[in-house]
Amino acid sequence: MSRCILVGTRKGLFFIEKSAGKSNDPWRIAKTRFLGDPVSQVLFDKRSGAIYAALELGHFGVKLHVSRDGGDRFEEISAPAYPKAEGSEDGDATSLKSIFSFAASGEDQPGVLWCGTLPGGLFKSEDDGASWELVRSLWDLEERKQWFGGGTELPALHSILVDPRDSNHLTLGISCGGVWVTRDGGESWACKAKGMFANYLPPDKKEEQNLQDPHSIVCCRSDPDVLWCQHHNGIFRSTDGAESWHEIKDVAPSSFGFVTRVHPNLPDTAWFVPAIKDEARYPVDAQVVVTRTRDGGKSFDILREGLPQADAYDLVYRHALDVDESGDKLAMGSTTGNLWISENQGDAWKLLNGHLPPVYCVLFIPE
Repeated sequence: MSRCILVGTRKGLFFIEKSAGKSNDPWRIAKTRFLGDPVSQVLFDKRSGAIYAALELGHFGVKLHVSRDGGDRFEEISAPAYPKAEGSEDGDATSLKSIFSFAASGEDQPGVLWCGTLPGGLFKSEDDGASWELVRSLWDLEERKQWFGGGTELPALHSILVDPRDSNHLTLGISCGGVWVTRDGGESWACKAKGMFANYLPPDKKEEQNLQDPHSIVCCRSDPDVLWCQHHNGIFRSTDGAESWHEIKDVAPSSFGFVTRVHPNLPDTAWFVPAIKDEARYPVDAQVVVTRTRDGGKSFDILREGLPQADAYDLVYRHALDVDESGDKLAMGSTTGNLWISENQGDAWKLLNGHLPPVYCVLFIPE
């Protein structure tokens, strides 16, 4: 059961909690950290209990902080850094623009963390984030030269999935660079976006795997070969560990969006937050809804109870929806600072706070 939600926003990190042992108590802001600073990404490492927070401080760059006491105190640690260009004296070949994703490895690899960045690079730490090393095997791929930005100026590595059965098996989602898989801990990589298509490309290019724009990729904890992808061109699903993907069709009110989540124990159950695509990017008919399938995408429920159904222009970013370890509880934050929770798989939602800064990421912390 989860009694704490981390909410990273444009103006700080918020800890939303319930009182221990009092299930009827309201969720409330228990503490705040980094008030005034943009918190773009958070990670809870259940192996150690550490909480990591990435900050984007403009002129002062990207900073990384860790708490080892439940968020009472944070200390700054080294952020990933790109190597300097050969022969350069005063600049990097590429600079870190943003930390877009985090992942902790398995119990068999203590201290190992992964970090995905804008621009499209993967970093690895073997000492709980004290130091980071660029994964050159991915960065030096010839195919990377074709990657480009989707909604950002540069490619973004936004999804890192560590197979719970094998910590050396990673699946990455890159916008726009497709889906990449390693089975040897990052020594080698293969592009695995067969079946996806990109209507924004010329017809002879739209099925090129290396140019796809997955917005978010998740896998089922109990059945990791089942993956769901919210793509720029709709929703795709794989049941063979990303070897192939098939499009989920006829999704109302829209198959466009940024985020997807899958039930940890039911691979056929997944959630999405639809929007109007491309230049518009706001809820269809100005109504906030969540769509849910329980049969692998054959049909969808449109979940509205407790969500605004008129004059609502909330967008939900790719890390701003989370499902807890039970699969029953969901939390969702929006670009207009609304934070909702559902405790029945999305059937009904309750507004926890309508006055937060724009929400970048939401994460449950288990008890």
